[in-house]
Amino acid sequence: MKIAIDAMGGDFAPRAIVQGLALALEAGRFGVAEFHLVGDESAIKAELESAQIAGKPGIIIHHASEVVGMGDSAAASVRRKKDSSIARAVALVKDGVCGAVISAGNTGAAVASSTVRLRCLKGVSRPGILSPMPNDFGTCNLIDAGANTDAKPEHLLHYAIMGSVYAKHVLNRPSPIVGLMSVGEEDSKGTDFTREVFNLLKTAPINFKGNVEGHDLFKTELDVVVCDGFTGNVVLKSCEATAKAMFKWLKEELYRTPRTKMGALLAKPAFKAVHEKGNYESYGGSPLLGVNGVCIIGHGSSSPLAIKNALRVAAEALAHDLNPRIEEAIAALPSST
Repeated sequence: MKIAIDAMGGDFAPRAIVQGLALALEAGRFGVAEFHLVGDESAIKAELESAQIAGKPGIIIHHASEVVGMGDSAAASVRRKKDSSIARAVALVKDGVCGAVISAGNTGAAVASSTVRLRCLKGVSRPGILSPMPNDFGTCNLIDAGANTDAKPEHLLHYAIMGSVYAKHVLNRPSPIVGLMSVGEEDSKGTDFTREVFNLLKTAPINFKGNVEGHDLFKTELDVVVCDGFTGNVVLKSCEATAKAMFKWLKEELYRTPRTKMGALLAKPAFKAVHEKGNYESYGGSPLLGVNGVCIIGHGSSSPLAIKNALRVAAEALAHDLNPRIEEAIAALPSST
């Protein structure tokens, strides 16, 4: 198992990246593995020394002279920054040196670089980001969460297939339940676009529940919710912002008086449990499904714990032979789709 890591990607790179690798090695879940750290060699070596994992077997450094910033254009970065850490990391997968790549850097650059260099799997029109979200039944996986903002109905059909394959084989959901994000549960609701997608999904070889609404993400038993990348990214970021605001407001009120402070102390275990359930760090990263390789995209503010779990997600995808299963499922679709 060989994983390329964009060591310069993220708000706290390379320190958080290297510390996350150290946590992963400490957990000892990877067996015989190689971790290829890509980025500024001197900075990476310094962090390896600080994390006390310098010289450990299986850690390989690849120097990259450029970094794609969070504000850089995705398309421009692919064309102009050919020696960036994300470009070099993806190239390791393209060249067969590694099976997977993870990055907590510029999402657009990670998607563009992976799509251009790795190409799509046979039969897949566009890749999609699958992002896990907590709900009453465990997790609900939203796809696409931002890879393709100008989607066609066929793209969403492929998202539904890929999401189902991931949920079944990686998340161990025997018959994944799939919903289509719309503005009402009735078959006739939505735009011309969503109604066309609905007609494709209802005849697809998936466990299609039908249309779902925003609130269903949290209270309905769903394994995969399909939408275009524009909608998915707005939903994802709105949910993240709402969760942060709610915890901030709750904390302010709980510490407003001595009486509420006492209540907060008694309820601390419950608050901690709720926070952990919705904490992106525990999910690690979001797979970019549909590219010819494994690409895991982490949150820009990924902590060492988030990086550790992103490595776990990458290892799980590799262990379950995800891409051959996706190609098999896409090939089984009627040619008319």
